[in-house]
Parts: sequence; C-alpha cells; structure tokens
Amino acid sequence: MAENLAAGVQAFTSNAFLVDGDRTVLVDPGANFDVVGTLRERDADLDAVVVTHTHPDHVGNLEDVTDAFGVDAWGFDASEDGVDHELADGDTVTVGNHDYEVLHTPGHHPNHVCLYSRAASVLFSADLVFANGSFGRTDLAGGDRRTLVESIERVLDVVDSDLDVMHPGHGPSVTREAAQNLELAARAARFG
Repeated sequence: MAENLAAGVQAFTSNAFLVDGDRTVLVDPGANFDVVGTLRERDADLDAVVVTHTHPDHVGNLEDVTDAFGVDAWGFDASEDGVDHELADGDTVTVGNHDYEVLHTPGHHPNHVCLYSRAASVLFSADLVFANGSFGRTDLAGGDRRTLVESIERVLDVVDSDLDVMHPGHGPSVTREAAQNLELAARAARFG
C-alpha cells in the first residue's frame, strides 16, 4: 500500500509515496516540506528512492532523504543531479512487495517514467496523467504535447483494462476506474 506523505501539505510539492514491504521505497521525495521528519514519524526503514522525473517539485527533498537514510536514488538518467542509478525503459524495480515495470514516458519531461505492476494492479503515473482525465503540462522546458500523447497511449497499451489504482504526481490517487482515467486523459490530450 502506498501512503502519500505530502497529503495535506500546503507547499509547492509533488506527491511523495511511501511504499512499505520487502523493499521500502519512496516514489518521489517531493519538495518544500519535512519529508525526512515524516518518514521518521512513520519509523520507515527506507531502502531506496525512485525518482519519476527531476522537476524541482518532485526532487527538492531528494538530497535530504538520501543523506538522512543513506539510500540511493534511482531514475531514468543518472547524469541528473541526485540520481545514482539508471532505470531503463522495460527494467523491473521492486517497490514494496511487487515488481514494477519501468515505462519511459516523455512529453512532460524528457526523462519521465511511470511504474506499473500487473500483479499489484497499480500504476505510478507521476505527471503523465492525473485523476479525472487531466494530463501533464507540456509548456515547460523539454515538454512536447505530441510526445505526451504517445506516452499516454503507450501506457494504455501496457496496463490492464481493470487497473485498480493509479497514483499520480499531484492530486488524489484514483481507486476506481483507473484505466478509464487514462483513456480520458488520452482523449483530452489529443484534442485539448
């Protein structure tokens, strides 16, 4: 189960999902709040951080977390500040008790990834898609609308149509009709 440590935080931050299990992982450390303190309150035995992309709202707390817990960060491009190990498209990474497929999904950011576990029926969609068919911005450096649409369509091709849960980078998690939210985002991004 993923817990959003940034829930209720009134700051410029992304969601920061703590996933306990065989390999306790923080998916995006967020920014501008005391995530280290929150992790310590949870008595988290953190094994790693996975970075979906390196926009400041997703990685502002990265150095604090890696220093405090002595863990490495995994992301798409190890040349980016704070990313210790690369995750290539199609790689598998253990998050909690499940293996997740790494899906390179550029459009919002060139090094953006989503994480998908068929066994858990969970997608970490980061800033590709959000609840209610919203989708990531493409007006920032490295953003491209056509590429974003292609990435959403690729994720739709990979995930099961009965996807249980989608954890986006901002806003609430989707726990009902998650695949339909992906379809809505694809339509909106194509024609919006």
